[in-house]
Amino acid sequence: MQDTKVDPRIIRTRRLLMDAFLKLTIKKDFKDITIKDITDEATVNRATFYSHFQDKYDLIDAGITEDILENIVEKLSHYDQLNEESIINIFFTLTKFHTDLATQLETQCRRSYASFSSIIEQKLKKELEKVLYSLLLKQQSKQDLETLKIGAAVLSWGIYGASEDWKHNSSLSAEQYIKIALPFIVTEINPYKG
Repeated sequence: MQDTKVDPRIIRTRRLLMDAFLKLTIKKDFKDITIKDITDEATVNRATFYSHFQDKYDLIDAGITEDILENIVEKLSHYDQLNEESIINIFFTLTKFHTDLATQLETQCRRSYASFSSIIEQKLKKELEKVLYSLLLKQQSKQDLETLKIGAAVLSWGIYGASEDWKHNSSLSAEQYIKIALPFIVTEINPYKG
């Protein structure tokens, strides 16, 4: 099987469009950004835009997936098994993501994040669920697949929710927070051992 290489011009044009869009989110609310704004900023025509993206929602989805998720998913997928250590490291990966994002928001407009924060959250939880499902599947291969899917969903939302609670409501360090939260999460893992 032969890998097909993507033309570097395509990659550059996609990046150009995404960068133009990000620049615009600093100046305008997402709802006010038009395709014309994006193409003018990127110095390309509308046909070029539409050869890469269906609309601005497709552009934002691709940008989130390519810029944010690929980076965090790569960090999440390095674990061989689901245990206390991997849960702690996953939590730290998420809290670092939240901290880095908050730092970026200080230099950019907060309203740009508010426009698509729910998309980022949804995608992160889904990717986290996939990682946790694959770990549960490796460790508990005799368990019913539906049970493992449910377990992965509950764990992903729980770990992500803990990172959100830490970000918004806690004065504790991430290390202190996870020490308190870990027994509750581990309790959720133990019943599923096969």
